[in-house]
Amino acid sequence: MTRIIPIDPLHPDPEKIQETVNLLKAGGVVAYPTETFYGLGADACNEAAIGKIFEVKGRGFNNPISVILGGREDLASWVAAVPAVAEKLMAQFWPGALTLVFEASDCLSPRLTAGTGKIAVRVSPHPIAAALAVNLAKPLTATSANLSGQAECVTAADVIDRLGDRLDAVIDGGTTPGGKGSTIIDITVHPFRVLREGVIPSASIHQTLV
Repeated sequence: MTRIIPIDPLHPDPEKIQETVNLLKAGGVVAYPTETFYGLGADACNEAAIGKIFEVKGRGFNNPISVILGGREDLASWVAAVPAVAEKLMAQFWPGALTLVFEASDCLSPRLTAGTGKIAVRVSPHPIAAALAVNLAKPLTATSANLSGQAECVTAADVIDRLGDRLDAVIDGGTTPGGKGSTIIDITVHPFRVLREGVIPSASIHQTLV
């Protein structure tokens, strides 16, 4: 049976956060709320756990998986370089719904990067997602909690209905905003490239970099 862990999204209970982190450290896959939709969390340094993410979603290994970090200070451990353009965008939009694509550190699994050598990263403003990433102290996978090709989930009930017992646990953190996903910017190329316009408009990105 999939464990249901209710957590107040405004005031996450540290004990329940630690309970969830223990599951992640043991190689589990957990659905959790973010500032956009529910995501699937696993320890992004655990090869077996990464494999479970693909199994849960029914997703091909040619699709990369993004991650959430606990803070900007953690970034240098997981990416090869932090360009000046990234510094400006992080200062303006992190924590927030901005995913930046960096050249990945060699220590990250090629499964995360789908062999591209690039890793998509953000720092979440959602109290639960942030607390999980901080306490895990490693990258937390942040792919959407759904079957590949299907609509994203905005409630724990949606996740349970669609993914059922494929997961080790589902955090019930209430309804997420839904709508658009995070904006994705590839800053490994010059000029940078908007891969997906989401919550943060492209105009705001360009204005920040003027």
